Amino acid sequence: MPGLDLIDAPTLRRLLPVGEAVEALRTALRAGLDVTGTPPRSRVPLSAGQLLMMPAEFGQYAGVKIAGVVPGNPARGLPTITGSYLLLEAATLSPLAVLDGEALTLLRTSAVSALAADHLATPDAARLVLFGTGPQSYAHAVALAEVRALRSVAVVGRDPARVQALVTRCRDAGLPAAPGTVESVPGADLIACCTSSPEPLFDGRELAPHATVVAMGSHTPEEREVDSATAARSTVVVEDPATALREAGDIVIPLRQGELDTAELVPLADLVSGHHTVDPSRPRLFKGTGMAWQDLVIATAAHAASTR
Repeated sequence: MPGLDLIDAPTLRRLLPVGEAVEALRTALRAGLDVTGTPPRSRVPLSAGQLLMMPAEFGQYAGVKIAGVVPGNPARGLPTITGSYLLLEAATLSPLAVLDGEALTLLRTSAVSALAADHLATPDAARLVLFGTGPQSYAHAVALAEVRALRSVAVVGRDPARVQALVTRCRDAGLPAAPGTVESVPGADLIACCTSSPEPLFDGRELAPHATVVAMGSHTPEEREVDSATAARSTVVVEDPATALREAGDIVIPLRQGELDTAELVPLADLVSGHHTVDPSRPRLFKGTGMAWQDLVIATAAHAASTR
């Protein structure tokens, strides 16, 4: 299509470093983006897995991400999540750009976690414990290093070879990484959960009172990466309460158990806009599910950068 901006993964990384992606999200929320108006993602079961469709609109732009979730892909040497993003002019719905969906998802997910951590973590937070060894784990390490001066990154995973590979990749990027274990949790200032685990990764009773946890791996009401003790002890921040109640087992399960109340859920926009103050005596938990407004904001910023 003439004039259509094609943004592949390397181009997206060049056009929009993660620090700029964090600021794009922060600016959009402070400008009044209505997170609650984002349509829920639709899921279509297919023979290979699921097809997800995530539309959104804000200001002069609209867009939709079409993503495939294929559990069998890693065995083929392919990513579990595939897809593309179509950016449109809101007034006419004329196509403006097509972006690599996997790269966009990596960038926006790590950026929104870093945005939340920037408003939740103590200013001197320097010790990160990273659960998971996949692409999102590396993306989160890099993103969190943009908002805090990390002095250590403890990588925790089930496969020692994959742990070492991520440690090496982090070190190559200038991050002070080393293999870690669940015993690293009590000394952590920041904990990032980037796994496909259906069960909690650590005992929330072990969290330091000042610790900040970001969890993004689970996306169903039956699965969770953090336990009820973490939710009960923490200030709990979510992108959107209604979405969290529909998709996040990390929130749904402690609510069902009576360990958490819906009135305690803090919308991310309230945190970013300064309408909610963090209690310094409690741990902090940000549970992200990934929402279509984040894809739109990042796609818009990348398109703007490409046309300057």
